Amino acid sequence: MIFWIFAGLAAVSAALLLWSHLKSRTFERIFPPRGAFADTAFGRLHLTRRDPSGAPIATIVLVHGASGNNADMMAPLGDRLAARGFRVFAVDRPGHGYSERLRADASSPAAQARAIRAALEASGVESAVVVGHSWAGSVAIAFALDHADFVAGIVLLAPVTHPWPRGVRWYYRLASRPVLGWCFAHALLVPAGLASLQRALAGVFTPQPVPPGYAETIGAVLGLRPEAFRANAGDVADMRGHLAKLAPRIPSIDMPVAILSGDRDAVVLTERHSYGCAREIAGATLEMLPGVGHSPHWAAPEKTVETIATLAARARISLRSSGNARLRQG
Repeated sequence: MIFWIFAGLAAVSAALLLWSHLKSRTFERIFPPRGAFADTAFGRLHLTRRDPSGAPIATIVLVHGASGNNADMMAPLGDRLAARGFRVFAVDRPGHGYSERLRADASSPAAQARAIRAALEASGVESAVVVGHSWAGSVAIAFALDHADFVAGIVLLAPVTHPWPRGVRWYYRLASRPVLGWCFAHALLVPAGLASLQRALAGVFTPQPVPPGYAETIGAVLGLRPEAFRANAGDVADMRGHLAKLAPRIPSIDMPVAILSGDRDAVVLTERHSYGCAREIAGATLEMLPGVGHSPHWAAPEKTVETIATLAARARISLRSSGNARLRQG
């Protein structure tokens, strides 16, 4: 009897593993890579690009948050920024979308910033304004701290930048573990994730509704592939530890910084992160959008573009002032 019980469990597990693998490959056929790949010493990263009709004013780099990929930023902002004269890159953070996971310090915002810079330089970018949403707010902070020779300014959208008191959800901790995490992600995650995807998206956008066609526009199911989910889980589970090292350095940032958040954000603590950065960074600007949740770039894309353009002007990055600009056109 015990033999047959274990045999049945093994058969069910094998079926789930195979189904999840096949489903993941289906996700990739439906939502293939949309951009180009940059090979770096840190791994291969995937980037998409928009170019203006004429000579670019400057380069803007969009970096997505947790559970996402570059399309979450490029879809609402890319064409709008290009229409304003900017060259735009959006990158899949390491381990997300179609970018390879880093070989070392994979969940570190500082390590991810190094890899993204390498990918941008391999793509011909010499300097840029970096825009980070949510988790990637920490990546933008790392750029400002460690790559001031490359970055002219940063824009933080509903950022995560400081350690916070509460923990993370249990499935992030589980999925980030070496053995149990692998089993969970490869056997159970895909069916569970598909069942809860719409609810999870609603939680990110509240109080706004999920934009029509959002999941299809960005290929949200790509984040349910086992290794992509495990990469995201590691990022989230390790975040507080990384921020404990990064946050004390924030007051030393010496470049233009703009912060744009919603006053109804139910995902991150704006008082700790957005207001914290505004208090600690000399000259930083903060604007809170009334009635907006965790995705200001979707709820108010025109306002977001205006914030980025204003920051770029503050950083003196335009072709007309290129002789004195901190940002050289790449």
